[in-house]
Formats: sequence, structure tokens, C-alpha cells
Amino acid sequence: MSGNGDELDARLGARIRVEREARGWSLTDLSDRAGVSRAMINKVERAESSPTASLLGRLSGAFGLTLSALLARAEDDGRSRLLRAAAQRSWRDPATGYVRRQVAPPPGSDLPLEMVHIDLPAGARVPFPASAYAFTRHLIHGLTGTLTFTEGDTVHHLAAGDSLELGPPADCVFENRGERPCTYLVIILRP
Repeated sequence: MSGNGDELDARLGARIRVEREARGWSLTDLSDRAGVSRAMINKVERAESSPTASLLGRLSGAFGLTLSALLARAEDDGRSRLLRAAAQRSWRDPATGYVRRQVAPPPGSDLPLEMVHIDLPAGARVPFPASAYAFTRHLIHGLTGTLTFTEGDTVHHLAAGDSLELGPPADCVFENRGERPCTYLVIILRP
């Protein structure tokens, strides 16, 4: 997602409200399912607070969506099979500076695969709950730098060219312990 941060926050907030209401959930229902306070969800829905990657991961997991799908649903793009680099949505985590760019598929596609390009700044640490992985399969592929990926109790160090297939759903942490940014791809397969 690109563009004005306030506009993006408003679209994300509206989308979260739509997803919640489509399921007939109250703020309390979503709060209980996602492990996020009602007050924070309310602030995000009203675009009074910019959601972090971790918070969006919790909300998307509660909805049974990938983070990419939640972000895509906040967009109003038309459907096209060609997704030019300039049109690929990107989103920046306000807490860590982590930048997530949706490489494929184009908006509106029913392809059961997502490919996401991540730029993780030096020193950044981004946790995601097990619920974000409960209904999908993930593969991580290192592009530059070194990624320290913690999957439950297991720590993996991925360098450029390394790939890792995630195991059963577990709380995970993406971390760049280096002095330079690292980049990696996340390939997500939906059932």
C-alpha cells in the first residue's frame, strides 16, 4: 500500500471494521479472538492510531486471513493479472520501519499463493502470533543480509539464498541483528 499515511490508516481501519461486522463480532469478540485490547481496536478502526505489523498480524489471524489479504482488502484497485512494480502495494510498520511489499498476486486474484517482499531495518524485531500461521503454509527466502527467524523455541539464521519452510504454527519473530538492512521473500500458500 502506498500513499498518504492518514488515508492508509483510514482505509485499514474501515476494512477492519467491515471484517469484524461481516462476522457479526463486537469489539469485545474481536478483542478476545485477537488478544488485542478493545480500546486499541477502536482507535485503529477510527484511524486514530497507526496499526503495527504485530497488531495487524493478530487481527488478520483472528479473521482467518493472511496479513497480505487484509491489506489487499483495504485497497480499491481494479483487477489485472499484470502487477507492475510501481503498483505493488507497500506498507510500513510505524513501530519498526519494516516495509512489506505485495509482489504477487495482483489485487482481486483468486490465486492461492502470495509473495511478499520484506525490507527489515537493522535492529528491527517483528513478532507474529501462531494464529497468523494457523491456516496457511509459509516459505521464507533470504535475499540480502541475515535474517534471524525464531519459530517457537527454534532459532534459524538465514543468509542470502537460504530458504526455510515453516513448521506447525508457532509464535514467530523476524529479527535483523545485523548492522545493515536485510531483505527476504515470504511465500504464502493458502489451502
